[in-house]
Amino acid sequence: MIKEQKDKLNGLKLNKKFTLVIIFLVVIPISILAGVLFRNMEQNVKNENINYMQYTIERQRDNIKKNVDSVSMTTQFFLSDTSLKRVLEASVNGKQLTTEEIFELYNSDIASLERLVNNNLLLHGVRVYAINDNVQEMMPILYNSTRMKRMKWAEKENYAGWNFNYSDVLFETQSTVEKDKIASLVTPIENYESGQIGVIEAAVSMENLFPSLYEDIENEWSCFVSDDGNIYFGDKFLEDSEEFVRRELEGKRNKGEVCTNYIKQGREHLIVSYTYIKEIGGTLFSVQNITENMWNVYKMRNSFLAILFVLIIGLGYLINLVVKSFLKQFYNVLKSIRKIQKGDLTVRIDNCGTDEIGELGNQINKMLDLIERLMKESIDREVLVKNSEIRALQNQINAHFIYNVLESIKMMAEIDEEYAISDAITSLGKLLRYSMRWVSGNVLVEEEVEYIKNYLALINLRFDYEIYLSLNIPPMIMRQEIPKMSLQPIIENAICHGVEELAEDTNIYMKGYVQGTDCIIEITDAGKGMTEEEVEKLRKKIAGEIETSGGSGNGIGLKNVQDRIRISFGEEYGIGIDSKLGCYTKITVRIPLQENLQEGKITY
Repeated sequence: MIKEQKDKLNGLKLNKKFTLVIIFLVVIPISILAGVLFRNMEQNVKNENINYMQYTIERQRDNIKKNVDSVSMTTQFFLSDTSLKRVLEASVNGKQLTTEEIFELYNSDIASLERLVNNNLLLHGVRVYAINDNVQEMMPILYNSTRMKRMKWAEKENYAGWNFNYSDVLFETQSTVEKDKIASLVTPIENYESGQIGVIEAAVSMENLFPSLYEDIENEWSCFVSDDGNIYFGDKFLEDSEEFVRRELEGKRNKGEVCTNYIKQGREHLIVSYTYIKEIGGTLFSVQNITENMWNVYKMRNSFLAILFVLIIGLGYLINLVVKSFLKQFYNVLKSIRKIQKGDLTVRIDNCGTDEIGELGNQINKMLDLIERLMKESIDREVLVKNSEIRALQNQINAHFIYNVLESIKMMAEIDEEYAISDAITSLGKLLRYSMRWVSGNVLVEEEVEYIKNYLALINLRFDYEIYLSLNIPPMIMRQEIPKMSLQPIIENAICHGVEELAEDTNIYMKGYVQGTDCIIEITDAGKGMTEEEVEKLRKKIAGEIETSGGSGNGIGLKNVQDRIRISFGEEYGIGIDSKLGCYTKITVRIPLQENLQEGKITY
């Protein structure tokens, strides 16, 4: 699939390729910038509404706590009223108050408590209930137990604490009339001797206690979830809202902190904020629907993409026209080249111009002129070559002629029983044959050693003393490959600079062994040796740190060996030098051991 797309792209004309490249260079940065911009806009909408909901629910929580504190303080004030407690104790003990005591209580304590309730606009009412009907009711403060039993919260086994969202049915006439829902803090009244002697109900309307449940704010709604699992809504109740609230609060309880999250539910984008209010035993839960705000961002994004798409089409058309006008001369040159490919060398490009494409046309014209001239010269040269080949064949002396002449001389020496001359000619022939033989790759170590033997045989003819070659190379290393003429220059160097000046019988030692995955060949002469300064200078010449020049004794032969080994095997291979003045010089050749020889390697 990818290959087909590449082939289609390669098949496009140059002007279309330029158009696509320019469009991509323009569109990609704009698309990335637009993506980042709209992503930031979307995130900003989320963050702004999260901060708004965070602040809103904190404010609502603080307002609820303030209202709860006001109710609690009122309840504590009622609990501290000793006269009221005496009336309740009397009802428990079956005592009846006199008319004077009732009148005095009503005009003093009851009137005072009524004023306290009326002055607190938050309160719906504060009622004190006796635990029996043996009490004179003093409205709107004091009531008997029959009145209390009409209240929904009285049905509970444990009604102490906050009770929410019930109707005020204290009087029978109210039971048939729909009233605003109220919430109340119910507190038992107890003393040490008689136990529970009454109940205080400090009531507020649900709207006063939870104003956020009744606020008419577009795209926002709230509810209160009590610890017993009941959910209380205000005027706004959305379908499936209870299930949504329970799902969001499942397993989540905080210690009074405000938790605000962004939630995507289907096509809706919601900000959910909730906080636990310990004072009333429940969680205030608020939701803001920001779907419209998010869709405004998406509409802007889609509008931008539509406009960008139209601009890309127009820009592509305009760029294509401009590029085609720029490449008009190029297409003329291309047309001429296609004619040349078909063999028409008389074609010339007219009106080349002075720009780069014009220069290309001029160069093509010059190239065609040169080709025509070279073709004519080539034909003339071929005629001359044909005429000279015959003469060349007649005068040619090849390598076989030299080998045959040496073989004839060898036979003449053997006839005259000059066997030393015969052996020397044999060595010379092998030497020449090895030197003149063309080899594309490396040679075996045993071939190189054989060449060295022939070389020493001829060298020994020159001197009055003998140079012996001592070999300690295992057969495995003999089968190792090495660049041709890599070891002979080392032998030659040993003779010229180490042995020749001593002019006495000596040995040159060749030793081979395996070290890890490397093959080591050591060539040691018992010559005059070198000082440490001379060794260091020679090492630098071989490494190329000091420039070498032509001439004897400059290390160029060893450097050539080093370079050829590194070209063949890598920079970690090559030659090393060790020497001691008046004793010896040792050249170490390190090359990699062939993989086919590693199984049976012997390490020294």
